[in-house]
Amino acid sequence: MDTIISKAVEYGFDGVDFRGYLGELKVYDLSEFTTDVRATANRFADIGLEVSCFSSSAHAFSKTPEGLEAAIREVRSYAEICQHFQTPFIRIFGGAIGDTPRAQAIDIMTGNLVKMLAAVRDYPVKLLIETHDDWIDSQHLATVLKRVNSDSAGALWDTHHPYRAIGETPIKTWEVLGKWILNTHWKDSYVKHDAERGYQLCLVGDGDLPLQDIFACLKNNGYDGYLTLEWEKMWCPAIDEAEIAFPRYVQQMREFLKT
Repeated sequence: MDTIISKAVEYGFDGVDFRGYLGELKVYDLSEFTTDVRATANRFADIGLEVSCFSSSAHAFSKTPEGLEAAIREVRSYAEICQHFQTPFIRIFGGAIGDTPRAQAIDIMTGNLVKMLAAVRDYPVKLLIETHDDWIDSQHLATVLKRVNSDSAGALWDTHHPYRAIGETPIKTWEVLGKWILNTHWKDSYVKHDAERGYQLCLVGDGDLPLQDIFACLKNNGYDGYLTLEWEKMWCPAIDEAEIAFPRYVQQMREFLKT
């Protein structure tokens, strides 16, 4: 935690989004976020760092009661933590739908999301569905959010996935999802056909994503939320170390801010 806080301040970040801690994704099981949560929150507050979001592993799409109940337990656990950090957002995934027809998947996810929102209605948090996995197409996600029709539900625009996976332009994503976008994730990559994913993650600014266009789209439409670096070292160990990637990201985003 000392390293997270000191490096965030040194590099010029305004906040931290916890996806996990010391290799454990379920931070709600760790003492730093349970028995010692007040002390942890005070450390962030004292240094002037926000905890902008807790990025959960919860999936809104599940065809089983057990899967839905697990998702509900997880978002409720994060909602408890959010109170201590005054964190407004919990990231959730849509999830893989397998061979479920899209229309049915939308129905299932809508119903599940309503139940997940009900489980945290007593907390001042919003559940943000990321443009990820089988919910990269902004139209699909917008349909769910429109049906749910809740101020406590929104979208987290992973600026990489819609463009890289299905060629959706930033303008299209904003046109469809903009009214719900409350947070953003950033990364960069370039096409690499022999890579497992078909692309190679790289330092922000070294790839071919239209990052400046994405930033301009957000700025021109009045977005004032977080621009969160998502550095997937845990899943892609060959990419650069945080000590290289993190300050580089701040430098790149400050260049965008000047435009």
